[in-house]
Amino acid sequence: MDPLTHTLTGLALARAGGLKRLTVHAVPIALLAANAPDLDIVTAAGGSLNYLHYHRHLTHTFAAAPLLALLPVLLVRLFARKPFDWKWAYVVSLLAVLTHPLLDWMNVYGIRFLLPFSGEWRRLDIVSLVDVWIWAVLLLAAAAPLLSRLVSSEIGARPPSGRGIAIAALLFLPLYAFGRSLLHERALAVLDSRLYDGSPAVRVAAIPGAFSPFRWTGLVETGPMYALFDLSLLSQFDPAEGRFLYKPEMGPREKAAAEAALRTDTFKIFLDFSQYPYWRFTPADTPEDAIRVEVVDLRFYNPAHPPFRVTALVDRDGRVLESSFSFDRSRK
Repeated sequence: MDPLTHTLTGLALARAGGLKRLTVHAVPIALLAANAPDLDIVTAAGGSLNYLHYHRHLTHTFAAAPLLALLPVLLVRLFARKPFDWKWAYVVSLLAVLTHPLLDWMNVYGIRFLLPFSGEWRRLDIVSLVDVWIWAVLLLAAAAPLLSRLVSSEIGARPPSGRGIAIAALLFLPLYAFGRSLLHERALAVLDSRLYDGSPAVRVAAIPGAFSPFRWTGLVETGPMYALFDLSLLSQFDPAEGRFLYKPEMGPREKAAAEAALRTDTFKIFLDFSQYPYWRFTPADTPEDAIRVEVVDLRFYNPAHPPFRVTALVDRDGRVLESSFSFDRSRK
């Protein structure tokens, strides 16, 4: 999920659980801890491919959570004027850290939270990386106490703690996720029950949107092709109304070029991440008889600007002259 969602979840957790009773610094500790796993952003200093490899890596695992939970406590203690109970501060931090991988698990990007024991990407595909409904509820829970204090000061009443609405916001998250999961299963069932150009689906995916829970991007793989759909669960689905991407027919030169590309670290890292890779082969202008190999991840497909893409230039002798990874965050 996005940093705002993680931050607001940490704030709601600090208010809902009455964690201020455990430590007076519960709010700053929870805010920092809810975002702590995203410390892996430092790996971007090694380039976008390095960041792809290490993003949602060890810092997003359950195994690393106890260690990560120490960092917010140490940072807050550095700036705190008075000593505080380390034990309860650590409990607050650990709870907030654990909300991060659970939220990230819900979206299409995926997470490897069982590292170092398993590097398998796991994802629920039920909410978008940015979900406006989650934003709305968490922002309301964050702002409500401020508004209530203004009203209370006018009438001379005791200002509320915001605990009740924070609890409601946190309860909303699993209930909303459950509802989205039911709609996700419905979308998958619709996609899996049709024929596409006479072929049955080999596998299907439903990618959530940021706004309506009833609108999904349908992704279908058959033997000869992929198909993408703007799927609405409120209207009739027509399997003929989609964007069809036929898998390339690979001759000896294309196969040799693909095998050469697969030997590069660029393609190895990307294909470990990509769940729906779509290959393309085009003749290169130079050198003569060279082939440009390209793979995009159809979960994030944009025909004009694919946000995740690897390319390799392979000469006639099967040598990779160059390879690169491009990542356009604004289109993810």
